[in-house]
Order: sequence, then structure tokens, then C-alpha cells
Amino acid sequence: MPEAGPILVTGGAGQVASALSRAPGVVRVGRPDFDFDRPETIEATVRATAPRLVVNAAAYTAVDAAESDSEAAYRANRDGPATLARLCKAAGIPLIHISTDYVFDGAKPEPYVETDPVAPQGVYGASKLAGEEAVLAEGGQAVILRTAWVYAATGRNFVRTMLTLAKTRDALRVVADQQGCPTTAADLADAILAIIRRLDETGWQAAYQGLFHATGTGATTWHGLAVAAFEEAARHGARTPSVAPIRTADYPTPARRPANSRLDCSKLRQTFGVVLPPWRDSLRLTVDEIFAIAPP
Repeated sequence: MPEAGPILVTGGAGQVASALSRAPGVVRVGRPDFDFDRPETIEATVRATAPRLVVNAAAYTAVDAAESDSEAAYRANRDGPATLARLCKAAGIPLIHISTDYVFDGAKPEPYVETDPVAPQGVYGASKLAGEEAVLAEGGQAVILRTAWVYAATGRNFVRTMLTLAKTRDALRVVADQQGCPTTAADLADAILAIIRRLDETGWQAAYQGLFHATGTGATTWHGLAVAAFEEAARHGARTPSVAPIRTADYPTPARRPANSRLDCSKLRQTFGVVLPPWRDSLRLTVDEIFAIAPP
């Protein structure tokens, strides 16, 4: 792949876009200049930037709100990516598109592979699946990365929410019957940049086309992630509340979550040589960063 032109990253101030923006040669865009709700801004941005590759980290990610705002979810998660994929194909450049573990229903007892049947349980997952299908239907050079449980040292995410609650709560109740693979935005950004380096080295290959799973190595529950986050925060003198495990049924939400959304990332390793770090190691680094730059 020629190295002329920048890497265009959509997603504005989102966690993954922010992490990617630290790399050289990245142009990050977001609303209002780039807005999936205003399709004309998509083409204008691509034309003005003339990128050599696009990373789409823009999405409607409010899982529960999507249940009552499906049109907005589909505009952001299906229609916008379809337009972006069409423009990338016309320009002859690759698109790396970020998707989600929520395309699965969680009924499988083992980690999901890319070829497993999809069955999203809510509007968010359904709209992201529609986005995957729309991107692939354009027939361009598309790498789709399904990731999960993304968090960072800044922004709104589960880990920061837990650490904030710990300042004023002596006891918390956290769901313990949903399994997944926590993933830091920094690790996902590093994986994306490694994929881009491979594309630079080899040019586009047929094996690069399609779906890949990209999450932190290992798995836990939301309860396990909360407990681990408090253990790391305790090293910084933070209060440690008690954390009671509860069932999903004890914490009803508008959107159903998969009980198991662990993803098998073997294909990513075999194709691109990319393995994300163990989630527990990355949690430690992220909590350290939280207390260094933005204590909750």
C-alpha cells in the first residue's frame, strides 16, 4: 500500500479515535465537520483529506438508548459506514471498520469465532451487524474488527464509572453472569496500527478481507473487572468498596446483553501476527494512567 497521504480516523473525541490520534500521520475527524447524520460531510472529508487508509471508529454506542432511537443507531452504524466504504472503494484505499461482540446472542458456551452464526439481541447489535454487512457488500478492501468492553483512562466507560462510584459508595452490586474480554482503547489502537504496518509492507492481500476478532487476551465478568479495577486503584490509595455479584436479571436494562461475548482472536494472530495484551496487565496500566492524568 502506498504511504502517500494520511490515515483518516473518524470518531472525534471517542476512546479509540483519541488513542489513534497519538500516532504520526493520523488525521482525526468528528462532528460537526464529519457527521454520519449529514452524509455530504463524509464525502467532503474524504475528498479534502485524500487519505491512504481510513479507520472508522465513529459509531452510535449507547446500547440502551438505541432501543428507543433505532433510526439514529442505523444511520450511524449502517448507513454512514456504507457511504464510507463506497468512497474508500472508489479511491482504491483500505477501510478498517470497528464492530462489536454484541452481534452474538451469547448462547455459545465457548468463545466466538468469526464464522459463528450471528444473532444480535438488541438494536445496537443489530445496527452494527447491518454495518458489517453494508461495508462488505461494497466490495472494497475492508478489514472489520469486532472488539468488546472497550475502556480508556479518559472518557465515559465502565472502569472510570466504577472508580468514581468507589469515592462515595461503601458497597456496590455488579453483574457477574456476563462474560467478556476487556479491551483498552490503547491496545486496540496499537493493534490497528500494526495491521496498517502489515498493509504497508505487503500491500493488500485477499486474506485481509473480512471479519476479525480483536480483544484483550483473557476474559472475566463485569464483576471481575470491577474487583480488579479496585485492586489496582488501591495501590494509589483509593477507597475499596465491597462488590456483591448479582445476576443480569437483578439489573434489568432496556437492551439485552449476551451472557457470553468472549471472542476468539486466533484469526487476527494468524493473519496479521497481532495479539492484544492480557486484559489484567492493560487494566493495571490504564488505572495508573487514570490516577496520573485524570483521577475520577
